[in-house]
Amino acid sequence: MKPLYEYVIKPVGQRYNNSIKVDGDKSLILNTEIFNHGYINRKAVIISVPVNNVHKLQEGQEVIVHHNIFRRWHNVKGIEKNSRGFLNEEEYLASPDQMYMYKTATWECINGYTFVKPLKNKDRFSSNAEQPLVGVVKYSDGTFLPTQLVGFTPSSEYEFVVDGERLYRVMNKFITIEYEYKGDEEEYNPGWAESCRRVN
Repeated sequence: MKPLYEYVIKPVGQRYNNSIKVDGDKSLILNTEIFNHGYINRKAVIISVPVNNVHKLQEGQEVIVHHNIFRRWHNVKGIEKNSRGFLNEEEYLASPDQMYMYKTATWECINGYTFVKPLKNKDRFSSNAEQPLVGVVKYSDGTFLPTQLVGFTPSSEYEFVVDGERLYRVMNKFITIEYEYKGDEEEYNPGWAESCRRVN
């Protein structure tokens, strides 16, 4: 039986991306906490689409989703619980607003979202490695063009690592300005993003 509105998905790999392979066959443990959202897997495959398939997605497509779908947590008594969408270890429910990108030949954004690549900070007096609130459009729903230089409002960015690239998911309504290129812009991708691949 198909759900009316929710997609049935399964994680690509494990629910948590707590370790990486190093030096061939060895594993390096990066995280041992269940509540740290930075290590929760956000890449999934669609098992079943709902009756009301608002995103027009297909079974077998890869999607980028909200971390709370696969997250575990502790209740007030300290008992470990699964997320609301948990059906079993291989099946989870995802509402349409918890899905941000889907894969065809390349990644494409769900309507209302854009993924932005941060830029290196050129201010030599700043301690921030990346330029705040500015980035290059990497993936969009068509509202913005790839390579557009845009600015977004504070606290509107949500970090993902997709195919080894650190990106920010920003709702389109929070992208407020398009900048002209100066010619010295350089995309920022920290070394841990290339090697860690926590989302995929």
